[in-house]
Amino acid sequence: MFDPDRLITKRARSIDASGIRRVFDLAAKVQNPVNLSIGQPDFPVPDTVKNAAVRAIETDRNSYTVTQGIPELRERINREFDARFKHGGRWAEYGTLVTSGVSGALVLALMATVDPGDEVLVPDPYFVMYKHLTRLAGGVPKFIDTYPEFRVTAELVEPHITDRTKVLLISSPSNPTGVVMDAATWRELVDLCERRNILLVSDEIYDVFCYNAEQTPVGPRCPSPATYSDHVLVLRGYSKTYAMTGWRMGYAVGPKAIVEQMTKLQQYTFVCAPSMVQHAGLAAMELDMSEAVASYKTKRDMVLAKLTGEFEIAEPHGAFYAFPKVPTGETGQKWVERAIARDLLIIPGNVFSERDTHFRISYATDDATLEKGLDILLDLAKG
Repeated sequence: MFDPDRLITKRARSIDASGIRRVFDLAAKVQNPVNLSIGQPDFPVPDTVKNAAVRAIETDRNSYTVTQGIPELRERINREFDARFKHGGRWAEYGTLVTSGVSGALVLALMATVDPGDEVLVPDPYFVMYKHLTRLAGGVPKFIDTYPEFRVTAELVEPHITDRTKVLLISSPSNPTGVVMDAATWRELVDLCERRNILLVSDEIYDVFCYNAEQTPVGPRCPSPATYSDHVLVLRGYSKTYAMTGWRMGYAVGPKAIVEQMTKLQQYTFVCAPSMVQHAGLAAMELDMSEAVASYKTKRDMVLAKLTGEFEIAEPHGAFYAFPKVPTGETGQKWVERAIARDLLIIPGNVFSERDTHFRISYATDDATLEKGLDILLDLAKG
């Protein structure tokens, strides 16, 4: 008799989707939800980007591209890195790879650097994929508790390093907390990773959504460890900055030996990023998205004005998330169930953490929906 359970690998079973699945199962019963759960911009893809994709399709640029990405897009990415980080065009020393989203870049990076039993340091809270992709690669996620301020420092990281540590994986601005790493902290972490021969992987998908941004040669941006070292693997994407979440394109820039291995693995997995999206991405990189970023700062300010005082909340300085502590002493899961009973969709903290004391809200929505959702949270906090 056919038994599909017998065929499923330990690798697949090691990945637990139950936390977020439970939320979505409950949410499916809500008719008109107040949705503060979705991690994607609420503005449309800019017309310039749409038109570039259409032109690419209509002019038959629909075939496979080279695995690395079309040369003109990689050259545009390289120019931006040169301008900001003063690498001086030394691309022979490190590499650039266009990927199928930042999630694709994460898969390739971990598959290229992590052997079974190797350890990946993951500050907690973390983006939901980090621990699962580490396990998919055969690695062991080692969690670094950063509560309550969610600040990752070299002093906090160093005691967790062992002979099996290969990677330190950090997102800044953070999903789920919105916390942004400052320049001094990045410098200390770069020094630590270089001294201990650890790859620092910097997930910078929200790098333009920075509300106390540095002024750089390419515009306001969050601090990056690439300022201090060529030995960092930087991952960026188009999904959040240009609302291209369904278009699936990102890129990796970092040490040549590692990017070459990622490129080889992409050849046998994703093959290449979508061809027409690469041409659209080239057009996107010429756009000024400061108006959209400013609108999210206004939304962030609304969240803080409403919730501060009733909730313990680390101030988000980037992305479009906040990660408040449940004020009633309940678990995050129980709190979210009560919120869903009031038609409010939010995500429990245990989806992003080994703890279950907080919850994530996304303020990537219209102001009316955001205000309604925040009012429901305040009402719930009163019991």
